[in-house]
Amino acid sequence: MSDSQPISGENSEEVELSLSVKLEALLFVAAEPVAPAQLATALDVAPSVIERGLNELGASLASRGLRLQRHAGRVQLTTAPQLAELIERFLGLEATTHLSRAALETLAIIAYQQPVTRPQIDSIRGVNSDSMMKSLLNKGLILESGRTDGPGRPILYSTTPEFLQHFGLNSILEMPPLAPLAKPDEDGDTHDEMLKG
Repeated sequence: MSDSQPISGENSEEVELSLSVKLEALLFVAAEPVAPAQLATALDVAPSVIERGLNELGASLASRGLRLQRHAGRVQLTTAPQLAELIERFLGLEATTHLSRAALETLAIIAYQQPVTRPQIDSIRGVNSDSMMKSLLNKGLILESGRTDGPGRPILYSTTPEFLQHFGLNSILEMPPLAPLAKPDEDGDTHDEMLKG
């Protein structure tokens, strides 16, 4: 007789797994962010049930090494942002690319105004943003998300899930509110005024 032990669950009745466990498994094997409607179809449940399951999964992951990330109506599993340095060292990756002040400025405009066109970005920055846009596109932090209906149909830009990962955010909704800007008045005194888009 063999001394080998049965693999867990091999000779026992199948245990019904919770919805959040099923969602975790589906998101783990998904190659890209998934729409909740796709998860609802796969599990044959209503979208509202999926939302409750995703909320439960997100809460259960809060103290673990993974996070539930939401972006543009889709969800995916990512590693906890606090572990980025450890993971980079383990995988032998170079440190996360640092962004120049101009790139951060351009990226902030896109993040807070998205979807936004390059002429709108140029107008806010006061300079041409072509090279910054190319750099951010190459780094995968922004993407072309459509076109406007206006003259020339300029391209619209939005942030990507990589943007969220780079800044350790689970959702675009976690971005900090815009800070007040000090604006001098005629007497030279400064008064706080919120940045307007």
